[in-house]
Amino acid sequence: MAGRLFIGTRRYSSWSLRGWLMVRLAGLEVEEIVIPLAGGNTPALKTISPNGMVPYLEHGQARVWESLAIAEYCAEIQPLLWPAERLARTHARAISAEMHAGFTALRTSMQMNLGRSAPGLGQNAGSLADIARIEAIWGNTQAGFGASGPYLFGAGFTAADAMFAPVVTRMLTYQPPLGPRALAYCAAVRQHPLVANWYDLAAGEPTAWQLEKYENSA
Repeated sequence: MAGRLFIGTRRYSSWSLRGWLMVRLAGLEVEEIVIPLAGGNTPALKTISPNGMVPYLEHGQARVWESLAIAEYCAEIQPLLWPAERLARTHARAISAEMHAGFTALRTSMQMNLGRSAPGLGQNAGSLADIARIEAIWGNTQAGFGASGPYLFGAGFTAADAMFAPVVTRMLTYQPPLGPRALAYCAAVRQHPLVANWYDLAAGEPTAWQLEKYENSA
């Protein structure tokens, strides 16, 4: 069953990364269509997806927008996207929903940019509070469910890891203070073959797609 996955500029689009990871983890056959983002208002998106945003998945008769909905659709095809054990699966959904709905200060102060190194930039009371909460989520999840491997729920890279993958990219770009366990988790996510592939694809995008507001903000 073929389909299409619409995503934004890989260098910047954190939500596109989440949806793309879900689709790839589930093994869906899709054509990837990249829409260069204009930075807050991309008219082309209004004609593509029902909510005027990416990612947007067309797969067979299914039309799916919003990253969590894409995660649930993909999990119906590949159940291992969520942990098999009920309590772990419930916890994975809870932290994924928190990621989906929150951490506005981090998103605003430390925008995703896979081609930039800006240690210390964006650190303020709000973003550091968000980072502290994220670090607590990671630590508590690994302590409770992840003893068997480097990811949140052990050896398998789940939908919850996909939801937090763009946060990892921010940690790598802006290098806020993190404890050893969080740093090890960031390294593991960055080395995952799919995440590495996304970075490589982002590096190959045209320089004309780069936006001044994201490249040189202070």
